[in-house]
Amino acid sequence: MKFVISREELLKPLTLVAGVVERRQTLPVLSNILIVVEGDRLSLTGTDLEVELVGRVQLEQPGDAGEITVPARKMMDICKTLPDQSVISVQQDGEKLVIKAGRSRFTLSTLPATDFPNVEEKPRSMEFDISQNVLRHLIERTSIAMAQQDVRYYLNGMLFEIRTGLLKAVATDGHRLALCQANMDISDIELQQVIIPRKGVLELNRLLSEPEQNTKLVISSSHIRAVTNNFTFTSKLVDGKFPDYEQVIPKGGTKEVVAEREELKQVLNRAAILSNEKYRGVRLIVRDNLLQVFANNPEQEEAEESMQIVYEGERLEIGFNVSYMLDVLSVTTSKEIKMTLSDANSSAVIEEVADQSDAIYVVMPMRL
Repeated sequence: MKFVISREELLKPLTLVAGVVERRQTLPVLSNILIVVEGDRLSLTGTDLEVELVGRVQLEQPGDAGEITVPARKMMDICKTLPDQSVISVQQDGEKLVIKAGRSRFTLSTLPATDFPNVEEKPRSMEFDISQNVLRHLIERTSIAMAQQDVRYYLNGMLFEIRTGLLKAVATDGHRLALCQANMDISDIELQQVIIPRKGVLELNRLLSEPEQNTKLVISSSHIRAVTNNFTFTSKLVDGKFPDYEQVIPKGGTKEVVAEREELKQVLNRAAILSNEKYRGVRLIVRDNLLQVFANNPEQEEAEESMQIVYEGERLEIGFNVSYMLDVLSVTTSKEIKMTLSDANSSAVIEEVADQSDAIYVVMPMRL
């Protein structure tokens, strides 16, 4: 196997593919990436058995066909540290891979391509095209609420619900919920729900760098695959049942608070400085057109601030995890947000005040 490529052409796919590879692996070959040359096509593949990413590059000149696996991190670090505009020559020499660029020469150990695991092809149940811009929007608006290491493994990911004309993304960690939806040109399909694991969601989001381009999503019983011009991304699905998110969204809240989003974000940011580092609780008091925010910590330090809001109704005092509130304010973009409350023991529903608000957030209250 042999090919010649510019540093810049190789570095982008190599960095993304190497990002999938875990640093600590039980199988040595999983620390490697698979390099395949076929004519003027170079492909790089990385996997951790849960997600797989294949990057494709068009070579200016056809190379010598072949396939081999090499250590992902070392290959990436070599390319990163080479000078800009370097021309890199890569050649297999027995059981070694020789990389040359200018006066630099590196020899890497390899493992056979036959040892590299393959993602099984399963019969596809549906496929459709979606704009990368729309898919990224759905992920970024909802990924804040994904659990990280919850024993309820089905919460450590994101639900995609596909129905005729609509794609919904939902995430919850049991304390908050985020939902975003987009109209889609999908017709005559049965309702389908799939849970994409946390790592799969984050890796997929890294790939969506061409907003104007479409991505093809292919869903099977156990995998989801996203195909773009230069990449093919595959992730296992979480085998579990996602909670009935419709039941989590409170209905019939009577107290509506409208606040300027950026100002509220700054107020909560300042109050958070003196909140309890472990529990992150802040106390909110709403009364006629006024919001007061209080925070304190075990060192007896206190923060107090107020701001003008639009609210008419009886006085209400309620506590929240300030980090959850700030997460919502960071991913929303409208000038104003609306918070719908019932009482001190009920969750808050937060929405954007916009012509077409496509996201909804639910945050549980805290006892302070």
